[in-house]
Amino acid sequence: MKSAKPYIEKNKDRFIDELIELLKIPSISADSAYKKDVLKTAEAVKKQLEKAGCDAVEICETPGYPIVYGEKMIDKKLPTILVYGHYDVQPPDPLDLWESPPFEPVIKKTKLHPEGAIFARGSCDDKGQMYMHVKALEYMTETDQLPCNVKFMIEGEEEVGSSSLEWFVSKNHDKLANDVILISDTGMISKNTPSITTGLRGLSYVEVEVTGPNRDLHSGLYGGAVANPINVLTKMIASLHDENNHITIPGFYDDVEELSKEEREKMAEAPFNLKDYEESIAIDSVYGEKGYSTNERNSIRPTLDVNGIWGGYIGEGAKTVIASQAFAKISMRLVPNQDWKKITELFKNHFESIAPKGVRVKVKPHHGGQAYVTPINSLGYKAAEKAYEETFGKTPIPQRSGGSIPIVALFEKELKSKTILMGFGLDSDAIHSPNEHFGIWNYLKGIETIPQFYHFFTEMSK
Repeated sequence: MKSAKPYIEKNKDRFIDELIELLKIPSISADSAYKKDVLKTAEAVKKQLEKAGCDAVEICETPGYPIVYGEKMIDKKLPTILVYGHYDVQPPDPLDLWESPPFEPVIKKTKLHPEGAIFARGSCDDKGQMYMHVKALEYMTETDQLPCNVKFMIEGEEEVGSSSLEWFVSKNHDKLANDVILISDTGMISKNTPSITTGLRGLSYVEVEVTGPNRDLHSGLYGGAVANPINVLTKMIASLHDENNHITIPGFYDDVEELSKEEREKMAEAPFNLKDYEESIAIDSVYGEKGYSTNERNSIRPTLDVNGIWGGYIGEGAKTVIASQAFAKISMRLVPNQDWKKITELFKNHFESIAPKGVRVKVKPHHGGQAYVTPINSLGYKAAEKAYEETFGKTPIPQRSGGSIPIVALFEKELKSKTILMGFGLDSDAIHSPNEHFGIWNYLKGIETIPQFYHFFTEMSK
């Protein structure tokens, strides 16, 4: 396949402008106030798939937000690649920490991105990376180089658990039949060190509620005499880790996959500078489970983190009350062999068991998903490896990610397909955080590399 570089250079400004227009739409799936914007984004994705060369594109209704499906079938005898992505984004809060409005994209030069990066919510996760695939298809159709069939499945609920996706996939096995699934919703080590994500952690996400008295109480009249739900909740949460940052839930580690010494040594070969890591997020020391490196803690080890906690009075000034209730949202990242439903049940049983008298505890499961590992000897991985070698001039490093894409395990179960994770983001892109951004170089490099995957996968499938 010819290099896409000349085509990309010729159309670079348009590619950037189109992405910016997509980023302006606040497709926040977690907030019903943005329902019209989420639906508007689905329509925009449909339109761009049609322009890129798909012969059939439709917006498929689900119990939740719709899925945009498109396809370009040139010969049923040829391999079929199914591209998955999502058009919804995380809420932008806290807004006061953004240097520019989250849905008013701007291009700024940074130390890592001297050519510029697009700052906006969803720029990297996942509108920017999803849109690379749309433009890659455009390149292949416009230059008559599409070597195989392609299908697109772009959903609008990834940031809230993909609950409708499982429903859709289970009812559309024939429509979604493929030889390999391609996803760009991950990252790589650096612009100079390409990598392919071979493992994802699973997820269990819960909300907990601690209730004490039947109303907020005067802290002078009742303080010290009744259980304070906020005090109780913080003590319960603190007890979930021991002095070595080991999770204390009974049975939590029973099914954890333990990597061999050789595997851990191979992981350690990936370039990593601890000082740069600390400086990038403005901390003076790393923190985590004893006996593991930073890269191991955030990829091959399970975790438990509080994502939000609230209760009582948080307005301006003082209000001396003992709150009737306190709440927290907690996520647990899981590793292969840990079943998210089992872990959720273990958490629920344990958390309820450690509640002291004087309060009532409720655990509400939100969503979750299984961990996933893809073999590096698969046809898809080998094709991706060749694609990176073609455009980066280097062999990519296989790398496990700390993030979760629960639907990857679902795809293997329902569609019997392996998934290849070709991410072009960087750890510094601040996904899920204020000032999320995506380097223009990374965006265009993705558009250049993806067609090579199509080429090598088709060649290797013969």
